[in-house]
Amino acid sequence: MKEIILKNKKNGFLVLLLSLLIYAAAIAATIKGAFMLNDGKSPALMIVGIIFLSTTWLLWPGLKVLNPQEALVLTLFGRYIGTLKDSGFYFVNPFCIAVNPAAKTKLNQSGDVKSPKNPNNIDPEMFNKKLSLKIMTLNNNRQKINDCLGNPIEIGIAVTWRIQNTAKAVFNVDNYKEFLSLQCDSALRNIVRIYPYDVAPNVDTTGDGIADEGSLRGSSETVAKRIKEEIQEKVSEAGLEIVEARITYLAYAPEIAATMLQRQQASAIIDARKMIVDGAVGMVEMALERLNENETVKLDEERKAAMVSNLLVVLCGNHDAQPIINSGSLY
Repeated sequence: MKEIILKNKKNGFLVLLLSLLIYAAAIAATIKGAFMLNDGKSPALMIVGIIFLSTTWLLWPGLKVLNPQEALVLTLFGRYIGTLKDSGFYFVNPFCIAVNPAAKTKLNQSGDVKSPKNPNNIDPEMFNKKLSLKIMTLNNNRQKINDCLGNPIEIGIAVTWRIQNTAKAVFNVDNYKEFLSLQCDSALRNIVRIYPYDVAPNVDTTGDGIADEGSLRGSSETVAKRIKEEIQEKVSEAGLEIVEARITYLAYAPEIAATMLQRQQASAIIDARKMIVDGAVGMVEMALERLNENETVKLDEERKAAMVSNLLVVLCGNHDAQPIINSGSLY
C-alpha cells in the first residue's frame, strides 16, 4: 500500500485563531440580538449567534499536534487520505479519524520499568493514535529450541526496529507489533535449528554442502545477521525496518546443562593435557639433543629411556616434583 504524506496542512494556529474570533463575534451577536429582541425587533441576529456558538467547536477535532518522530494515519469515512509525519500544528478535516490498531499493545521493551507512581506499568501514550517513528527495541521472551544436533537450548534476542511505511503498518496487518513479535519468534527458530550450540563435525550451516565450523556460541555475529535478514524478509509487507538483531542470552536448557558442562570440562581437560604432553615431549627431545651435542654425558638406550620416563613424569605431573638422590648405580 502506498503511503501518502500530507505536507500542506500546517494551518492549526490560523484555524484556532479564526475559531476564537468567530466565538467572540457570535457571543457579541447573541448579546446584541437579545437586546434587540427585548426592543421588539427581529431575533435573527441572536439566532445566528447561537448557531455559530453551537457549531464552531466542530473545527477543533481537526486540530492535530505532532511531536518530532511521530506520525498520524488518517481515514475519512473508511478511506485512507494520508499520513501526517512532520512535527507541527495541523488542521485537517474534522471528520477524519486517526487509525492505529497497535495503540494499546505493549511490547517487552528494554527500558520498561515499574515505578511507585505507576505500579501496573501503564503507559498513558498507549491510548493515543499516534505512531512512533523512533527506533524501538523488542526483547522477546527466551525460547527453548533444539539445535541441529537435537540438543535443547534456551536463547533470547533483542531486535531494534522502526516503522518505515505507516500505511503498510496500519492497513496491511491486523496489529504490527504483535506481527513483529510473532515473526521474530519464527525467524529465531528457523535459524537456530541450522546451527549446533558448539562446533560439531560434519555439520553444514551455510547450505553449500561443505561441513564448516559454524556454531551458535562461536558464530554469534553471523547468526544474528541471518536472524535479522530472516525477520526483515517477513515484516517488509508490514512496512517495518529491522535495524539490528542481537543474541542476548544463550545457554543449554536446564535438563542437560549439567551434563553438557561436564562434557565441556572433559574436553577442556583433554585439550590441556594434550598441550602439556606436546610441550613435555619437546622439552625432553631438546634435553637429549643438548646432552648429545655437548657430550656432557654418554647415555645408552636404557639410561635414555629411564631419563625420558623421569622427565615426562616431572613435566606432566599435577604436583611439584620431589627430588630423590640416587647414590648408587642403575645396574
